[in-house]
Amino acid sequence: MKTLRLGIIILLAFGVLAFGTVEVWSEALLEAGAAVLLLWWAVLVFRHRELEIHWDAVFWPLAAFLGLIALQLAFGLTAYAFLTRVALLKITACFILFFLACQAFRDRRDLRVLAWFLMGFAFAVSVFGIVQNFTSHDVIYWTRHLTGGGSPFGPYVNRNDFAGLIEMLAPFGLSVMLFQGVRREQLPFVGILTAVPIAALVLTGSRGGITSFAFEVVLLILLMRLRGARKPQALILASVLLLAIALVGWIGVSKVLDRFSSPSLSDISMDRRITMLRGTWQIFLDHPVLGSGLGTLVAVYPRHETYYDGRIVDHAHDDYAEALAETGIAGGLCGLAFFLLFFREARKKLAADQSSFSLAIHAAACTGCAAMIIHSVVDFNLHIPANGLTFLFLVAIAISPVLPRRRPAPLA
Repeated sequence: MKTLRLGIIILLAFGVLAFGTVEVWSEALLEAGAAVLLLWWAVLVFRHRELEIHWDAVFWPLAAFLGLIALQLAFGLTAYAFLTRVALLKITACFILFFLACQAFRDRRDLRVLAWFLMGFAFAVSVFGIVQNFTSHDVIYWTRHLTGGGSPFGPYVNRNDFAGLIEMLAPFGLSVMLFQGVRREQLPFVGILTAVPIAALVLTGSRGGITSFAFEVVLLILLMRLRGARKPQALILASVLLLAIALVGWIGVSKVLDRFSSPSLSDISMDRRITMLRGTWQIFLDHPVLGSGLGTLVAVYPRHETYYDGRIVDHAHDDYAEALAETGIAGGLCGLAFFLLFFREARKKLAADQSSFSLAIHAAACTGCAAMIIHSVVDFNLHIPANGLTFLFLVAIAISPVLPRRRPAPLA
């Protein structure tokens, strides 16, 4: 299983670094990689009969959703079959990797390595994003010029998508410190790994990302209070946040203020968002039961356009409205069932008696998922394959088995 775990982590990192996996070549590699890892897992299960296949309740609504999309294609219920096939391949690859993550990351050692990877990866990609933001303009990796517009940050074409990634990863550093998931001497190191991503998130100037992160902080404080947190834990949280604020002030607070005071041309105004939601709602009303077909909004939306500004509308800037338009009530019910089952399982894990490290990673994963669920109301992060995959990866951690208490301290 070690090879399988390594392959999953590599694909997760690749998805982020390959421009968020929004281009054909990167999507193809992600899909091919997921298929290879699924075959390798099947070989491992066949060769080692003692390996268990873990099927969680949250798999059922996802499987039903895939079946719904297959139904759209099989009976010609999609407005653009090619786009639906492409979308189905992407979502199937993400589901495969989610399923494999639930099989591969289940014991203390593997989850410990995973926690350090997520913290280190968030730090590395944030440092890259900050450096690139101050050394280039509208260029990714200092070589890739944007031809279709955008507001890049790090490997992402859109800074809001980068903010979405960091808001999902940042809670891991905060949580392992707050819930004593690391040794005391490791706190300064983890604090740096956490403060830099928070600073990068603020530097993006993403309103949705910053608001979602503020919600994460409030949620972590509530979880701390429920667990009877002591004063030193509150001081740790305050110290990390102050360090992040200091980094923003040192690096360039003026850029953040400019971002809020004078939005760039690539930003979508509130009036424009409302018109897009109206058009998306009309698509849903025209296809209320099964939707217009997964991935077809870009093709169907022009018929319902009420305000033309020369831009192509490929997403509604609201993941839930877009999902309803493309998959109808049937898809909406699948999504609702998934979230309800996820919340039920996550609540059980957080309430269980477990080690400090186990509580820390479960709290971090739940917090990151909650932030993305909120952010998706005003953006389309879940339609970015890398971010959608990261979200499912956090769901896998949130529903992973609780780890019993032991000595010495976790992450030792």
